[in-house]
Amino acid sequence: MGQFSFALLLAATLAYQPAAAMEHRHDAKPQAAKPTLAVGATLDSSGRVWLARVENQQLWVSRSDDGGQRFSRPVAVSSAPEEIAANAENRPKIAVAQDGTVLLSWSQSLPKRFTGNVRFARSTDGGRSFSAPITLNDDGRIGSHSFDSLAIDGAGRVAVLWLDGRDRDAAREKGGAFAGSSVYFAQSADNGAHFSANRRLTEHTCECCRTALTWTAEGPVALWRNLYGSNTRDFALANLDSGKRRRVTDDEWRIDACPHHGGGLAVDARGALHLVWFTQGKTRQGLFYKRIADGRESAPMALGNPAAQAGHAAVAAAGSMVLLAWREFDGRAYVVQAMHSTDGGASWSAPRRLAESAGAADYPLPLTDGARALVVWNSASEGVRVLPLELGSPQ
Repeated sequence: MGQFSFALLLAATLAYQPAAAMEHRHDAKPQAAKPTLAVGATLDSSGRVWLARVENQQLWVSRSDDGGQRFSRPVAVSSAPEEIAANAENRPKIAVAQDGTVLLSWSQSLPKRFTGNVRFARSTDGGRSFSAPITLNDDGRIGSHSFDSLAIDGAGRVAVLWLDGRDRDAAREKGGAFAGSSVYFAQSADNGAHFSANRRLTEHTCECCRTALTWTAEGPVALWRNLYGSNTRDFALANLDSGKRRRVTDDEWRIDACPHHGGGLAVDARGALHLVWFTQGKTRQGLFYKRIADGRESAPMALGNPAAQAGHAAVAAAGSMVLLAWREFDGRAYVVQAMHSTDGGASWSAPRRLAESAGAADYPLPLTDGARALVVWNSASEGVRVLPLELGSPQ
């Protein structure tokens, strides 16, 4: 099975590290291990599954040519260890361009509490080796930079977006007040060889909810939980190129705290946007999906079982296929639920229970190339699993 193959390969790779990595690790101060269940995954244009995961303060990349049954020997992105966020809402991101360039972004945790950097690396030889990681946030501050999202157009353009605390820190240094965080981003036109200077998309956003980013025919589009008024935390949508943005949910969730529960975003072949999100607002409560196409929005569709804590949904789309996955807890185990549409979100299959785990578990990641539907899920007891979804006509 895929999880056992990957675990064995990773153990072997850790046992036989290159000399440079061993020397650096010897000099590094030993640190207690942290849970690193949150993985990144993607499908390339040839249908291969790529996996990015964190072990022993390093980011490792492997690929599967058979739908996740077996993975290649993991390759370390860098020989230098660093603290990498890989839990809950914060995970490494991976994408593969049409020419085979492998691109990665992640959040690096720094020793000072609530501080970090957004990091980036790439491979131009099919994942056999990687460039030295770079830091994308260019403010020079030891501050909050995290919850990154990565999107590509496949032909050379790359965008990385993140939550950034520089404006809050600057305001407070002057004795002023600043609610929430800001959203910043950087772009590349040459598959990540060079990046533009950072640009601010907006101020006053939720501090710890994951961001989402997808590439449309009009360029990169972002989704994030925004602050409206003093503490209404609904979602906003924006095009990074034009700067045009708007409120995209009207749940009226008023809470003086970050929900730690971001949204998901994908685009299909016809340009329709597909959103998933969680709310405990005045208007509605629970997990929801909606479609935006041709200037029209579908009514929010409830997902999952609220009594089973349905949440942390993600969405993938390709061709006319849309795939949703989320996690529930049935009182005994964590459960992966999924449902799909083969007509761009017009009709849907019934929810399917794909897997369960009695121990700690990541949130599931859906992947589709328009013909197949897969869900990647990592748990402490079973390891990484690539779960195929049997496709039939939506009901």
